[in-house]
Amino acid sequence: MPKEPIADRKILTRRELGRMLTAIGLLGPASHSIFAQLVTGASKVKAGAGQLQSKLEIASSNAKLVEVFEWARTQAMAYTFDQNDPVGPWYEAVEPGREAFCIRDTCHQALGAHMLGLARCNLNMLRRFAEHLSDSKDWCSYWEIDRFNRPAPVDYKDDAEFWYNLPSNFDLVDCCYRMYVWTGDPAYIEDPMLLNLYDRTVNDYVERWGLDIDHIMTRPRLLNVRGIFDAKKKFPKNRGIPGYNEGDHSYILGFDVLASQRAAYLAYAHIQQVRQNATLAATFLGKAAAVEKLLRETWWNKTDQCFYARLNKDHQLEGRSGRGSGTTQTLDWNAEGISDTPGFPRADDTNAVAARLLDLSHARLEYPEISFTRVGDIVSDIMGVNLQFTSPLLSSVEGNWVEVTVKTLSGLGSTIDWAEIRNLPIRACEVSIRHDGNSRTTFTNQRGPALIWRAFFDGRHQSLLVNGQPVKAAVEADDRGRSLSSVRVTVGAGGTVSVETGKG
Repeated sequence: MPKEPIADRKILTRRELGRMLTAIGLLGPASHSIFAQLVTGASKVKAGAGQLQSKLEIASSNAKLVEVFEWARTQAMAYTFDQNDPVGPWYEAVEPGREAFCIRDTCHQALGAHMLGLARCNLNMLRRFAEHLSDSKDWCSYWEIDRFNRPAPVDYKDDAEFWYNLPSNFDLVDCCYRMYVWTGDPAYIEDPMLLNLYDRTVNDYVERWGLDIDHIMTRPRLLNVRGIFDAKKKFPKNRGIPGYNEGDHSYILGFDVLASQRAAYLAYAHIQQVRQNATLAATFLGKAAAVEKLLRETWWNKTDQCFYARLNKDHQLEGRSGRGSGTTQTLDWNAEGISDTPGFPRADDTNAVAARLLDLSHARLEYPEISFTRVGDIVSDIMGVNLQFTSPLLSSVEGNWVEVTVKTLSGLGSTIDWAEIRNLPIRACEVSIRHDGNSRTTFTNQRGPALIWRAFFDGRHQSLLVNGQPVKAAVEADDRGRSLSSVRVTVGAGGTVSVETGKG
């Protein structure tokens, strides 16, 4: 059954509104703030007949938190389609109006989509990218796929001429791993098409595009050019953009390529751990460490205390990446709801994080990425819910081994008294998590088998109260040097456990 056009979905894009206001003389050079307010209003959508619904809910003492969450959930679900399109179940993950999804936005939106109950869409969309990987495209996929399961014409002419950003394959591998951690779906570690994506990316793709550790700092910007290069053509200069910065056509390598490459190597290693390939896993843990070493030792700007943004055409490092700061070279390795260390927002940042997430004053609210990532960020940052993966290869040395542990740390700060998220899907379970300030957290396993929960709190505590009974706390430092105390508890099917510091 054909889909209704975007215009019929009651969503007015920023570009369309801008043209309309300009035509009638209401939008001039000084009208940006008014424009932002108008787009904010125009971007809000209501659930319509036949629209998919999400079970994810939030309640809070802070009305603004509830309002923003409900807007983001409704907006995101309005961009979601599971009604026999040729591409299969999907959601929009590109500029509105294209009826498509691109790699970058899909990988950024996937966590929020999973939390909204769209795991089926995620798996289908990621498989679509995997199935279009090919040698003729130098192990790239299609950058953007439309609802008819075709490469979007705006980004693709043929296998010799197309648009592609080099972090893309790395982001796909990392995203597939993250979705495995959150869903436990064996397809992510068994599907031949996905396994081919992983293998080709960390081997053939890296070699073809000069991204191995021995050549990445001396590579040319343009590689794998087909035929005679013509700078006037759209695609030849954009077939293998060395970063997500699409405005600068001269730089050699972006920081984001290395950061995403490190994440992909780690993801590949963890997938191999699950598949019991210990030697291969160790090899790629080593490759990830080598990329991180390059970032910390070469890309760190000691003067400005930040990472450089890019390697310029003269192979000199320049710019500020906006990723990481401080004398400890803190870098957010723990993005997207997965952590290798207990890395949560800093205690003194929680109010700022909450304020940023509750701000809907900007003029890009119609972009699907905004609503999907806002859901993910509210759950991961304000509610402080993250998952920790542990290799099955450690099961023989850890008596209490479990592949995935749920970690929580309140991010309510001082501006939100309490908040509760309900019907959050985690593997075979649905859970609810409530924070009362920063000193008490209640976890309910609404549906599904028992799981392991680690309740974290700021500071050093000798013990924490579990359902009112003192239990010795584990104290550790996160990657920023902050002390955190935690207890590990089992929450059975239908069970509820409360943990608190005893200091309200």
